[in-house]
Amino acid sequence: MKLKPLIVSLMILFAGIVNAQTATEILAKAQNQAKVENKNVFLIFHASWCGWCKKMEKNMDDPIVKSYFDSNYVKTFITVQERAEKKNLETPGGAEINEKLGGKDQGLPFWVILDANGKVLEDSRVNGENIGGPASEDEVGNLIAKLETTSKNEKVNPEKIKEVFILKKK
Repeated sequence: MKLKPLIVSLMILFAGIVNAQTATEILAKAQNQAKVENKNVFLIFHASWCGWCKKMEKNMDDPIVKSYFDSNYVKTFITVQERAEKKNLETPGGAEINEKLGGKDQGLPFWVILDANGKVLEDSRVNGENIGGPASEDEVGNLIAKLETTSKNEKVNPEKIKEVFILKKK
């Protein structure tokens, strides 16, 4: 009797592994969508354990700035750098794409803004250092500068970005 739930669980796990999209497929899908919608791709490398990754995603989805990000970017995520017990969550080929785009040893989140053809327009590095999930005034200022050069449809509102992204001291 106990064998049946185990078999069902294994079948579900195996189906998830077989159907997992590769990093190349995820990126190609985002680029195709960006072409159709006249947007750029905002690719974020993240991991389940990464608090700054979650903060970055939450900030981008904040109602104050969500329409800006949605009108200018196809947001997409590739999971990398998971701990041993969660390696199964990693996107197949994600580490290779992360390295190819300059994110190796940069920490998380590492993000890259690409045009619809895959050309890198900006990334989360400033003077060689990853600002990741920007939270300080300087980091958010750098984010705003990168958004200004990659916005295609709606102009960035620096004050709204600052309001959402700058970490408030309590």
